[in-house]
Amino acid sequence: MRSKQRGCSMAAPKHRRTALERVEKFISETYFTDCNLRGRLFGDRCPPASLSCFQTSRRIPYDEAVGQKFSPAKVGDSFGPTWETCWFKVELSIPPAWAGREVHFVWESDGEGMVWRDAQPVQGLTKEGEKTSYILTRSLKEMEPHSLTLYVELACNGLFGAGKGSMIAPPDPDRRFTLSKAELVIFNRDVYELLVDLEILLDMAQLLGEENQRSFQALYTANQMVNVCDVTDPSTFPAAHDLAAAIFSQRNGESQHTIHAVGHCHIDSAWLWPYEETIRKCARSWVTVVRLMESNPEFTFACSQAQQFEWVRSWYPGLYAQIQDFVAKGQFVPVGGTWVEMDGNLPSGESMVRQFLQGQRFFQQQFGRICSEFWLPDTFGYSAQLPQLMRGCGIRRFLTQKLSWNLVNAFPNHTFFWEGIDGSRVLTHFPPGDSYGMHGRVEEVLKTVKNNKDKGLVNHSAFLFGFGDGGGGPTQKMLDRMKRMSDTDGLPRVQISTPDQLFSILEKESSQLCTWVGELFLELHNGTYTTQAQIKKGNRECERILHDVEVLSALALARGSTFQYPASQLQRLWRLLLLNQFHDVLPGSCIQLVVEDALRYYAEIRRAGAGLQDEAIRSLCRDLLQPEAGSGESTLVLNTLPWERTEVITRTGPAGTETLALVTVPSMGYAIVREPVLPAQPVAVRRQADGSIVMENGVIAVCLDVMGRLTSLRLLDSQRESLPDGCCANQFALFDDVPLYWDAWDVMDYHLETRKPVTSLLKPLEITLAGGLRGSASFTLRVGESSTLTQEIILDAMSPYLRFLTQVEWNEAHKFLKVEFPVQVRSTNATYEIQFGHLQRPTHWNTSWDWARFEVWFHKWLDVSEHGFGVALLNDCKYGASAHRNVLSLSLLRAPKSPDATADIGHQQFTYAVMPHQGSFQDAGVIQHAYNLNFPLHVVPASSAQCPAWSAFSVSSPAVVLETLKQAEDRPDAVVVRLYEAHGSTVVAWLQTSLPVKEAMLCDLLEQPAAEGRLPLEQQGIRLSFTPFHVLSVLLVLRQ
Repeated sequence: MRSKQRGCSMAAPKHRRTALERVEKFISETYFTDCNLRGRLFGDRCPPASLSCFQTSRRIPYDEAVGQKFSPAKVGDSFGPTWETCWFKVELSIPPAWAGREVHFVWESDGEGMVWRDAQPVQGLTKEGEKTSYILTRSLKEMEPHSLTLYVELACNGLFGAGKGSMIAPPDPDRRFTLSKAELVIFNRDVYELLVDLEILLDMAQLLGEENQRSFQALYTANQMVNVCDVTDPSTFPAAHDLAAAIFSQRNGESQHTIHAVGHCHIDSAWLWPYEETIRKCARSWVTVVRLMESNPEFTFACSQAQQFEWVRSWYPGLYAQIQDFVAKGQFVPVGGTWVEMDGNLPSGESMVRQFLQGQRFFQQQFGRICSEFWLPDTFGYSAQLPQLMRGCGIRRFLTQKLSWNLVNAFPNHTFFWEGIDGSRVLTHFPPGDSYGMHGRVEEVLKTVKNNKDKGLVNHSAFLFGFGDGGGGPTQKMLDRMKRMSDTDGLPRVQISTPDQLFSILEKESSQLCTWVGELFLELHNGTYTTQAQIKKGNRECERILHDVEVLSALALARGSTFQYPASQLQRLWRLLLLNQFHDVLPGSCIQLVVEDALRYYAEIRRAGAGLQDEAIRSLCRDLLQPEAGSGESTLVLNTLPWERTEVITRTGPAGTETLALVTVPSMGYAIVREPVLPAQPVAVRRQADGSIVMENGVIAVCLDVMGRLTSLRLLDSQRESLPDGCCANQFALFDDVPLYWDAWDVMDYHLETRKPVTSLLKPLEITLAGGLRGSASFTLRVGESSTLTQEIILDAMSPYLRFLTQVEWNEAHKFLKVEFPVQVRSTNATYEIQFGHLQRPTHWNTSWDWARFEVWFHKWLDVSEHGFGVALLNDCKYGASAHRNVLSLSLLRAPKSPDATADIGHQQFTYAVMPHQGSFQDAGVIQHAYNLNFPLHVVPASSAQCPAWSAFSVSSPAVVLETLKQAEDRPDAVVVRLYEAHGSTVVAWLQTSLPVKEAMLCDLLEQPAAEGRLPLEQQGIRLSFTPFHVLSVLLVLRQ
C-alpha cells in the first residue's frame, strides 16, 4: 500500500473511530458538503428553458396528453390531490460551454414520474427508489442537439401509495405532491466512482469487525484515499481510485461462498394502489431496467407475472419490443410461470393449475420458452399441493423468502427439497439474506453468508437486488457496488447471475440436502384467510361459475356439431379471476379502490358467465327447454358434478310461485323432473314446551334452543350424540382483534384470551318451514356494539347435514366473529381440505410449531374423527378455521381498519353446514357433500317432452373426483378431463363416458401428451391408476 503514497510520509491513523468518522464525513450528504467529496458530485446547474403542465384525473396515453393545453409551472409548486396525474412539458437548452461533459436532467418530486422523449418512455423517476435523473448524454458532442423537449408524466402517489400517517393506513385523499427539483446538471462521474469506492471500503472497515485484519486494510486504504484526494483538483482522483482498486483486486480463496446476484423488482399487481397504477409502475420500473441493460451488458433481471408483461405489451408496445430483445439476449429473464404471483393458500386446485397454464402458455407464445422456476417471494404461505402442480407444469425449482417472516419458529433451511402431499419434490431455495429487495451493500452480502442455514451443504445462494413492492427496481449504484465485490478477499464472491445458473449449481450440490414434507405454513398473516369476506365469496363463486360453464360448454361441444366453445371469452374471464388471486387482493390486504375493482371483476365474471352458461344449456338441451313461458310443468335439472345426486331443489311454477321438489340427477348430466318424488322419511319439525325446536329427517335429529344453538345433534342410525354433555354448538363468539401492526393481515394468538360469547337475542327461534321436503327455523342476534345476525337453520329431506344460511349486518371495529362447534370426538388431529386433497394438523399445542397454527386455512370442509365416527364442517365461502382440542371454529368476519377503513362493513351472507357421520369422512362422503353445497344443481323450466336421464361421465371409485372438464387448449376436437385421488389411497378407477371418444391419452397440466401416454378404450371405460392425492389429466379426442 505504502508504495502508492507518492513520496510523502504519512503516518497510519492511530485511532480507529476518528479514521472511520473522517471517511464518513468525507462522503456525507449532510455534513461538510461545501468541502467534502459528495459536494462535488454535480458541477454547474441550469434551469429548464420552460416548464408547463396540465392535470387530469385519468391515466391517459401519451398521444392524448401532449395534445392538451399546458399552463406555466415552476419548481416548488404542488399538485394533487392523490391519484391525479400531471403531465409536464420540459423544454431544455444545454449551455454550449458544457461540451465534453456528462449531462443529466434531474427531477425530484414526491410522486412517481416517467420521462417521455420522442413519444417513447425512456426513464422512471422515483425519489424513494433512488432514481432522480435521466442521463441526456455521457459526453456532450458538438453535433448533438443542445435544445430538446421532454415530457414528464407524474403520478400523484408515492412508491407505496399515499397512506395517511403510516404506510399501510388508508390513502390520504387530499395529499399534495411537490416538485422540488427540475434542472440540467453536469454529472462528475469520476467523483461518483470514488464515492462508491469509499462507501464499500467504509462498510468493510465497519462490518468486518476489529478482529479482522481485512477491516483495517480497508480502513487504512480509505483514510489514505482522503489524504491523496484534493476535491478541488480532479487530477488527484485516479491515484485515489487506484488505491481502492488494489484492495478490491485481492482475491478470495477457492472455498469462499458465491452469491448469485439477480436484478429484481417486486411489483404488487395491486396493493396500496389500484391495478391501473400498477400498469404504469411496470413501465416506469422496466424502462429503467432496459436503460441499465444498454450500459451494463452483464446485468440480468428476473421478472415474474405474465399479467404484467401483458399490460406492458398492450400499453407500451415500444418498450415491450425492447424487452423482447433483452429476453432473447438472456438478460431480461421471465420467471415464475404463473399469471400473477398468487396467494399460495386460498385459490382452488384448478385455479392454481390455470395460473400456470395461462402463465406458461403466455411465456411460450411471447418468448419461445416456458419458465423453469416457480417464483413466489412474497406470498403468505404455500400449499402442500404446489410441488405436484409445479412438476405438472414443467417446473422443478422454487424460490421464495416469506417464511423468514415467521413470528414463532425460524425455518430450519434455506436450500432444501420440498415434498408435497402426493410425494412430488421440488428443489427449493430461500435467499439467505431474507429479502427480495437488496441494495448491493456489504452488510447484505455478509448477512447472506452468515445467515445461510445450509453451510457445508451448499456454497451458492441467491441475492435479489432492486427496490420492490411498489416497483422501482435496480439502480446503477447497486451494480457498481457489486462490481467492486465480485471477488474481494474478506467478502463472499458476488457474480451477476440468473436463476437458472444458480439452480443448476444447486442441483449438482443437492445430494446432502434436507427434505421438508407438507405445507410451508407462514406463522403470520393468518387474518388474511378471513379479511374482505366479499372478495373470498367472489373467488369461490367465480371458481364455481367457470367450472360449470366449462363443463356445460364441453358437453355441448361433444354433443352438437354447431356449438362454438367460448374459448376466448373463457380465457378473458379466467384471467380476471386469476388477477384477483394476486397475493394482496384475495387475502384482503389492499386499499378500498382495489376492493372495488376486484368486486367489479367478479360481477363481470358472474354476468358473462351466466350468459355463457345459458348458451351452453340451450345448445346441450335445446329440444327439452320450454318453448314459451308458463306452458310446462316440467323442470330440467343439470348436475355438473361427477356423481349422482338426490337433493331438494326450488323450482318456479307457472304462476311464479316457488315450490320444492326432491330430485335425483345422474353424474355430469341431466334429468327431467315431472312428478315430485316423496322422500322415504319427510322432515319433521316440532316446537317443545321450553321454546326449543326439534328437527329430524331419518338421517339426523337436531335440537335447537331459543338462541339457535344446537343442544343435540344425533345420527339416527346409531343414536350417536355428536355434542358433549352440557355444551352448545353453533355458538357465536366475538374476539378483540388488534394486531401489532399488520391490521388487515394479522390475527394474533392473544385474541383468543378475549373471547365473548354472543348472547344478546333480538328475535327468538321460530319455525319458518314446517317440514315435509324441508324444515327450517330462524332467529336474530345482536352482535357486538352495532351488528345484527339473522340465521335460517335448514334441514332437507335425506340430507346428512344441517345448513346454516347466515345474514349479518356487520358494523364493528377490530372485532373477529367466529362460530364454534364443540364435538364429542377425541382426536389429536383434524383434517382440512386443501387443493386436490387434504392434510392433517394437530388439535393440541404441544410444541411451538403446533401453537403457531392457532388459526389455519382450508377450503370446503374440515373434519375431526375418531375410529368409526366424526363431525365435519362444510362452508360455501370461508377459508379460516381452527380445531383446538374438541372445538371446531369457523372464522366468519373481521373488521380491520388498514389499509381499507371500510373492510367487511355492511351486508354479508354465507352458508355453512355441520355433518356428523359414521365411519371415516372418506366413506361417509364428506368430500362429495362439500362439493354439493358449493355447486348447486341447475334448475331450468322444461317442455313436456319425454326424455330419459343422461349422464356424460362417471367414475367407478368414490376416491376419485373428476374436477375439471374443458376444451383442450390447442385441439378444438378434444376435451381435457382432470381427476384427482381425494381419499389418500392407491386405487384403480374406471372413467366411463357416453361421449363419442375416438382416442384417449394422458397429458400434463399444460396439456402436452405424455410419452407412452395412450390409454386403451375398453368396455368398462378408461382404466386410470392413482396413488394418494395424484392429479391426472386425460386428453379425449372426439369423433366429429
